[in-house]
Amino acid sequence: MQPVLPHLPYTGTVPILETERLTLRGCQPADFAPFMAMWSEPDFYRFLGQKPLSEEDAWTKMLRTAGHWPLMGFGYWAVEENATGRFLGMVGFSDFKRAIEPSVKGLPEIGWVLAPRAHGQGYATEAVRAALAWGDTHFPPLRTVCIIGPDNRASLRVAEKCGYRLYARTIYKEEPVLLLARQEARL
Repeated sequence: MQPVLPHLPYTGTVPILETERLTLRGCQPADFAPFMAMWSEPDFYRFLGQKPLSEEDAWTKMLRTAGHWPLMGFGYWAVEENATGRFLGMVGFSDFKRAIEPSVKGLPEIGWVLAPRAHGQGYATEAVRAALAWGDTHFPPLRTVCIIGPDNRASLRVAEKCGYRLYARTIYKEEPVLLLARQEARL
């Protein structure tokens, strides 16, 4: 039987999460330019479809990730660097109803995308841990999952640091992917 991820109550605002170096906040229209620029960098998209996104597709993707909040009560946060106020990327939870086996429907799927200038500085791990702490207090006790390409060693390291373990190798959109899961952290 497939788990059923409940819709969480939505207060009309995306919760703000703060870490030592980052603020996770709702998306703003001003985030689109750096979001689009991020999706135009080969070092960014090489593990995410291997081609840049058009302006239309980038806008649709930004709306899709941010749009979870009013419909589901969870979604993606924009990641902002505290020291500079710069948009670094996005992190959050989704239920994209993916056509993948084994199915991940009904499980919170965490994802993260950060601009190449933010890579290698621990920002992804910091942002993912903040999102997971939020999820651990808001989701019912169930596991969360993530989908990562087998060659994306940096994201696999982030996932491992955050408690994710491989449970399946599969194909998604004609590409090999790894499915990883993490049990919720509540005692």
